[in-house]
Amino acid sequence: MENYLIIHGSFGSSEGNWFPWLKEQLEKDNKKVLVPQMPVGIDKQNFDSWSEVLNKIDINEFTTIIAHSIAPIFICKYLITNKIKVKKLIFVCGFNNYFGINKDFDTVNGPMYIDNYTDIKKYCDNIICYYSDNDPYVKYEVEKEFASSISNKEYVIKGGGHINSESGYTSFEAILKSL
Repeated sequence: MENYLIIHGSFGSSEGNWFPWLKEQLEKDNKKVLVPQMPVGIDKQNFDSWSEVLNKIDINEFTTIIAHSIAPIFICKYLITNKIKVKKLIFVCGFNNYFGINKDFDTVNGPMYIDNYTDIKKYCDNIICYYSDNDPYVKYEVEKEFASSISNKEYVIKGGGHINSESGYTSFEAILKSL
């Protein structure tokens, strides 16, 4: 059965940004949608703790995963490590191997990085990436490199910031069109 999984980023919340709005929109069409709260905090967020959450969820070739910020690279690493194929990936402000946001973010983001992230194309052949030209946390070039190396389609949102509620995104119509 077709299902959707929405994953937030570092120090994030399943109730933040445009995630509740997207869940509501998909559920209006009787779609099965999960938006798990991932462990957050210096001592709680890492690849293993986030993997434990996903290990309890049925992810398969009918699953579409929408992921924000650090979650796209986590999803790449998780699917590659566990050899799981999915229907579609939609990544928003994704990046890899980027340090310099601040010490706390560097600490929790570091374990998510993976050198062979382009192998994700073996597990999904429909990857869409959104990012902006003025993200205050991750450099444009870093997000562009990530998107260009894995996606079938990439979209740059002018003035979109980190495409989160802080930059005015409590809804995200473009994703609905991608689904």
